[in-house]
Amino acid sequence: MSRVLAVSAALLALSGCAGGSRPAAGTAPAAPVVEGLEQLRAATRPFQALEAAVAAGYARDVPDCLVHEHHGAMGYHHVNRGYLTANLSVERPQILLYERLPDGRYRLNGVEFIVPYRVWPRDSVVPVLMGQRLKHEDNLKIWYLHVWAWTANADGIFADFNPVVSCPDSARKVFTPYAIPGP
Repeated sequence: MSRVLAVSAALLALSGCAGGSRPAAGTAPAAPVVEGLEQLRAATRPFQALEAAVAAGYARDVPDCLVHEHHGAMGYHHVNRGYLTANLSVERPQILLYERLPDGRYRLNGVEFIVPYRVWPRDSVVPVLMGQRLKHEDNLKIWYLHVWAWTANADGIFADFNPVVSCPDSARKVFTPYAIPGP
């Protein structure tokens, strides 16, 4: 197993698997998840620096940091509008999820794949990426999937929020449209 695959498997074992659930003891993550995570990390590694993401077409300035009262935060959503198509690709996430650190630097924690209903209708077959069925958000009229590729998430690699991600008070925006069960 390559070093990247070994690291990916370890990350998945620590953070859970599909939909926020944990794999059964002694089971390995599904191949599409391990392979997809390896591809995603290779594609987004340059975006550890926000300036590289901006140069690739992602928004520089994002005013709101999205947080959930009980489940942690998503962080700042830096969107690349050129990727808002029906063509899902692990190498081209539509959103990069950053956290602003106390010293002002940004840390890449994960990504969000989104597909607007206007290009992939809600009443059609569910889009799949990395072996995961995308969730739907009718208020925003999108299909979506979060992947915490760079920061471990005790709630699972595909959870909507990450309990270790935080938002500065000045930029906090409580986000409610996602259907998240109570605490």
